Amino acid sequence: MRTQNTGQTQNAGIHDDSGTPDPLDDKTFARICRALGHPARVKIIRHLLAVDSCICGRIVEILPLAQSTVSQHLKILKESGLVEGTVDGPRSCYCVNRELFEAFRKTMEDFTESDQDHGKQ
Repeated sequence: MRTQNTGQTQNAGIHDDSGTPDPLDDKTFARICRALGHPARVKIIRHLLAVDSCICGRIVEILPLAQSTVSQHLKILKESGLVEGTVDGPRSCYCVNRELFEAFRKTMEDFTESDQDHGKQ
């Protein structure tokens, strides 16, 4: 089995003993926002989070899209680092990069809190 990793999880580690992820740098945050900029990719991420495991070849069953279109969406998600894939012969398996997803979520929380703080002034 071969694992494909984009290596683009910069600044997405666990920073302290509390288990709280570091916020992402702006470039990584923007890359993930772009990757989530299509409803089909959002649905893929929601599905992968809901099954809470890697799934192989069944993603096309949850979307009313051609296999080639689903593959293109998965490619974009993998390039962002948000989805990881493994190849085992002809099968590809996909799962959410939980560490990066949690860092993205933390960054989004910080982003919206910052926005709310600016609105109070």
